[in-house]
Amino acid sequence: MNALRNSVHLIGNLGQDPEIVNLENGNKLAKFSIATTDSYKNAQGEKVDDTQWHNIVAWGKTAEIVENYLVKGKQVAIEGKLTHRSYETKEGEKRYFTEIKCNELLMLGK
Repeated sequence: MNALRNSVHLIGNLGQDPEIVNLENGNKLAKFSIATTDSYKNAQGEKVDDTQWHNIVAWGKTAEIVENYLVKGKQVAIEGKLTHRSYETKEGEKRYFTEIKCNELLMLGK
């Protein structure tokens, strides 16, 4: 049951090409976002699409796969965990950021 405590599974499409960061220690980081869309009918019976954007980060070998194979529009399945972090802007404002640390990646579609 411990594996279920912080587990995220998503299938979506990349909104833009991934951003790749080569770190000084030789490690690689990939940042990208995917969109997931749910559909429902509103009170008037009209179909409504609700799109949510999810920020994803991948490290190491997974980041290399992202760099070599993923582009804007590509459909992927992601398994990972939800993480939260914060930072301070130049103006001194505290900003909070939620992202998914990708542990597993499956390329779907063409």
